[in-house]
Amino acid sequence: MLLLALTGSLSTGKSTVSKLLSQPPYCLPIIDADVLAREVVEPGTSGYRKIINHFENTTPDLLLPEPAGRKGRPLNRAALGRRVFGSTPSRQRDRRILNSIVHPAVRWAMVRSFLYYYVRGHWAVVLDIPLLYDSHLDIFAPVVLMVAASPEVQMSRLQLRDPHLSIEEARDRVASQGGVDGKVARTEARGEGRGYVIWNDGSREELKQKVGQVMREVERGRKGIWRLIFLVFWPLAIVWAGWEVALGLWGRRRWEAQANRKGE
Repeated sequence: MLLLALTGSLSTGKSTVSKLLSQPPYCLPIIDADVLAREVVEPGTSGYRKIINHFENTTPDLLLPEPAGRKGRPLNRAALGRRVFGSTPSRQRDRRILNSIVHPAVRWAMVRSFLYYYVRGHWAVVLDIPLLYDSHLDIFAPVVLMVAASPEVQMSRLQLRDPHLSIEEARDRVASQGGVDGKVARTEARGEGRGYVIWNDGSREELKQKVGQVMREVERGRKGIWRLIFLVFWPLAIVWAGWEVALGLWGRRRWEAQANRKGE
């Protein structure tokens, strides 16, 4: 089964592409990292308890009132976001702590979901994850789809979606997921057939056409008999997966070496 990693920065249109891929003619299962990130910090989970232990004393409005019919007070995600989004050293430190709690739990949830769809016989699954490169999960993805948009378009979309955000808060949230240019360059550096950049500065119909072009290339040679072979002869699937991880690791190290040379 092919793992398609779908990534992009805030308000680039990644969620729209994810929705397109889940619908006909593709009908691909979606593993949404943001959804998993919410599930692993629900009341009663280990992630929830760790967040409470670290942030509750310094974040008075961290918890919302307990909903009717449910046990436990859910996290106030807006308050937690104000605590960790930003460029000051303290906010960066808190964001690293939060990520160290959430990311491991999300990875295990991803593995369980991937195995579930593999057993179900799907030819591909989409991993929808905004911080693909930051979390170093790109090495596990044979194909990366990067949805990009200009900074001006990002800001206008974010303010339209979340009008309660101030200009500064909107900029902090966009900056927290890294610049688009770096992700674009990194995706293109993966090479032909392994990295696709989908620019989304236009209409939804234009985006739909671009997604269709990319998926025709991705599907070529990856559907049909190979899906059956990898499902029946699972040891071959393991060997293939190991080879893809090795390629991904080699590509990441090459990119990091190039970045270090440019910084010297």
